[in-house]
Amino acid sequence: METEFITPNGKDSQAATVSNSRRPNNLWLIIIAALFIIVPFLTWYLTWFGRALSDEDVATYLADEKNPRHMQHALSQVAERIERHDPQVKKFYPQVIALSKNPIAEIRKTTAWVMGQDNSSEDFHWALLGLLNDSEPLVRRNAALQLVRFSDGSGRPELRAMLEPFEVKSPLTGTIVSLLSPGSKVRAGGLLARIRDASGTVQEFRSPMDGALERVPVKEADSVTAGQVIVTLTPDRATVSDALQALAYVGTNDDLPMIDAYAHNAANEADLRQVAVEAAKSIRARNRQ
Repeated sequence: METEFITPNGKDSQAATVSNSRRPNNLWLIIIAALFIIVPFLTWYLTWFGRALSDEDVATYLADEKNPRHMQHALSQVAERIERHDPQVKKFYPQVIALSKNPIAEIRKTTAWVMGQDNSSEDFHWALLGLLNDSEPLVRRNAALQLVRFSDGSGRPELRAMLEPFEVKSPLTGTIVSLLSPGSKVRAGGLLARIRDASGTVQEFRSPMDGALERVPVKEADSVTAGQVIVTLTPDRATVSDALQALAYVGTNDDLPMIDAYAHNAANEADLRQVAVEAAKSIRARNRQ
């Protein structure tokens, strides 16, 4: 079938005939347009940790070892329920404790944070003590911070370490291909260096924590061995602040020189110096009691 168009002067237009079959199918255009909206929404919805989960979903997600995002989502939901004083949340505690031994460091770190939300649980307390021996520094540090909620200063050495430069060691033997320069800031998981191993494969080495490169004793094309220090990181502001606030509760006189150094260092921001002043004041007041 053809559609005939009429020209403004009322005469037939010989060239203005088109076949309906050549028109684009509007339904397909609508579907494609909808996909541009629906797909991003579903991606956001399925990965957004604020989305409420049923009890069944929480249990399933906590056990979903193939999807770390699911485990993190469920852990965040457990923490939220603890904060709401939901009495039913304790049925998930055995699964949470089991995740403190998960092979993924990010899961262990999140688990430490969740366990710190209920300082009445002795099972959580003991699990956090175990995480002080974790191979990953961020997991140990998170455990140390959460133990403060239990009035437990067992993580004090880790809290002190959070105030000091951290030596980053090469995970393998090889040749430095590229490396961040001194003064560069890096986030945990950010690319720190590329190292070519004995097989010629270039491996990416990522930073174990946030910080700034204070000292870089190696350079590109240098040979390094596994365990050799290749970078020294100074702690970032958030790490220092967290450690100072924790030491305010569990610190001792032995920690005062380190804390006072932060309080009197003019290079530090005023609010960070004040956190150090308050921490030192709390320790001294506690020792006078």
